[in-house]
Amino acid sequence: MLLLFVAGIGVVAVLCVLFAPHIRRYAAGGVCLSKARLDGKTVLITGANTGIGKETACDLAARGARVIMACRNVEKGEEAAFEIRSKVSGAQVEVRELDLADTCSIRAFAQRFLKEVNHLHILINNAGVMMCPYTKTTDGFEMQIGVNHLGHFLLTNLLIGLLKRSAPARIVVVSSLAHNFGWIRFHDLQSLGSYNSGLAYCQSKLANVLFTRELARKLEGSGVTVNSVHPGSVKSELARHSTTMSLLFTLFAVFLKTPRAGAQTSVYCAVAEELHSVSGRHFSDCAPAFVAPQGRSEKTAKTLWAISCDLLGIEWE
Repeated sequence: MLLLFVAGIGVVAVLCVLFAPHIRRYAAGGVCLSKARLDGKTVLITGANTGIGKETACDLAARGARVIMACRNVEKGEEAAFEIRSKVSGAQVEVRELDLADTCSIRAFAQRFLKEVNHLHILINNAGVMMCPYTKTTDGFEMQIGVNHLGHFLLTNLLIGLLKRSAPARIVVVSSLAHNFGWIRFHDLQSLGSYNSGLAYCQSKLANVLFTRELARKLEGSGVTVNSVHPGSVKSELARHSTTMSLLFTLFAVFLKTPRAGAQTSVYCAVAEELHSVSGRHFSDCAPAFVAPQGRSEKTAKTLWAISCDLLGIEWE
């Protein structure tokens, strides 16, 4: 039996090698075909020093935008910015420090940003952590709900006034297909009673979808739209905290998107002309995507919104 299993793995490996070019083309998914320029526009991207965030920054910089890369690790951010400048002639990219696991850092970032930047046309909430061991943010939130949802919730709140004044403006929230497997555990949002890294990640990605839908409702008529995206299964550093996921990403690398391919839907939602008035939707492969029933619950979205405001000590504008 073991020999058969090993032989089967070997056959799959050989087939993957033989058909790798075809598999990669299929796995790449949708491509943003818009040629829209962003000259004179300002873009803010969180977690832009690596993976799809860096590729998104590179694409939007190539369209003429001023791209501000908000990164926890400024040194890595500067390396990414240097790489973008070497690829894109005249790229306007700059790096600013932002730690989404620390509300003081978020507030300090926003305060400086509002003093120094006059317009914000596109906000891409891209940064995230995935399946990390149980840890807490500086403010005591479980790391995944704290960074993936609450950190971006606060950042968006602090910058929403500038976005409205810069309208038409867009917000893109990077979620995941994983939201289908998530449930908002209101009785234990911070996973104090029990912790499963995979379920906590799914909860945070569902929170992204619910946040998007409720924010879209609140922004009706403001000229600011917001949509969430599933970038696809991307070969990136996101799975670094999980040995199992890292192993799977290695074994099935041929089926994974490159970061550039994974960035396509974020770029599409940021620039596509046909989405100028589309808000509260979910996209994947540059097309509308399915949202799980728990991600369409207006009651859950409103409750999560209220709890998020309470945890962060804010009142939405």
